[in-house]
Amino acid sequence: MRARVPLLLVVACLTTVAQTRTLSVDQLLAFLRSSIKLKLPDSQVAGELKKVKLTQRLDDVTIEGLQGEGLGSKTVQALKELAATTGSLPAPPPPAPKPVVVEIPPPSDEEQKRVLDEVTDYARNYVLKLPDFICSQATRKFVDTTGKESWRQTDLIQERLTYFEKHEDYKVVMVNDKPTDIAHDKLGGAMGSSGEFGSILAEIFAPETRTEFGWSRWTTMSKRPMYVFSYHVPKERSNYRITSYSGPNFADPQTIVAGHHGEIIVDKGTRKVMRIYLHCEELPSSFPVRSADLTLSYDNTRIGDTDYVLPLTAELKMRDDRNAPSKNLIQFYNYRKFAADATIQFTDAPPPP
Repeated sequence: MRARVPLLLVVACLTTVAQTRTLSVDQLLAFLRSSIKLKLPDSQVAGELKKVKLTQRLDDVTIEGLQGEGLGSKTVQALKELAATTGSLPAPPPPAPKPVVVEIPPPSDEEQKRVLDEVTDYARNYVLKLPDFICSQATRKFVDTTGKESWRQTDLIQERLTYFEKHEDYKVVMVNDKPTDIAHDKLGGAMGSSGEFGSILAEIFAPETRTEFGWSRWTTMSKRPMYVFSYHVPKERSNYRITSYSGPNFADPQTIVAGHHGEIIVDKGTRKVMRIYLHCEELPSSFPVRSADLTLSYDNTRIGDTDYVLPLTAELKMRDDRNAPSKNLIQFYNYRKFAADATIQFTDAPPPP
């Protein structure tokens, strides 16, 4: 029933057109493109065109373009007949010029250095300023058997994540909506380094990592201007680990350390990191995972009476040694202050869609 609503709307519009009988070329094009998009019957659209009178000249080039967009043969013939009556009419006005986009110049070298110094201080103290808390974590696992971004969900894993005295602890509560006591490291598949709450951020800005930074571009998030810096951490100075679990009961994990590069998105006003893009480099041919890309997004989240910038979502995309794509979509929600007897009722608080 829902699918019929757009169709009825367009039919109503075409009926209105028949009543008014006069249209500009732009108005006619808008109706015709709507009919193509909604796959209206060719004969119906052609019949409506016989009731239309144009106020501007319609040329063959415009008709050919519409035909290329998918206009039916009967409608094309009706358009040609309509165009034949418009030879003495004025041509439609030229399209409005495209707005001129003024490129914002990159910040000066001095400003870039100042921003990176402030972000470095923020990143190195990030974990120290986090409170003890618990939250819910939902991980949706997907596979793509087509290689064309046609993802099929295979699992939904719901966990309680406890952050206490600067350490993370994961307890698997449900798998595919069924209660379970399986251990976090027995879930199988491949995972990047744990520590979305600070270890990745800390490593990139750690003094011993000696990360190479560079200016990339400006961007906007939530209507706020953002700096975007590129970065590179070579393997010999990296601590980012990827673990692939295989074998019976996933008892044979393989772990490697990977170099990585990507981008850091920094809020211009607060100098806080709001997103990290991470791409792993030169994974060994003997390792089951051949490529891995992580996108980690942060947002302002209230715990108690204070707002903190905390992870909101993470997406880990991978390809295995058979070139089969997979991805994990992770969501963090239901943040609250830590308490020894705190519980999370997953049946009452399903993960966001």
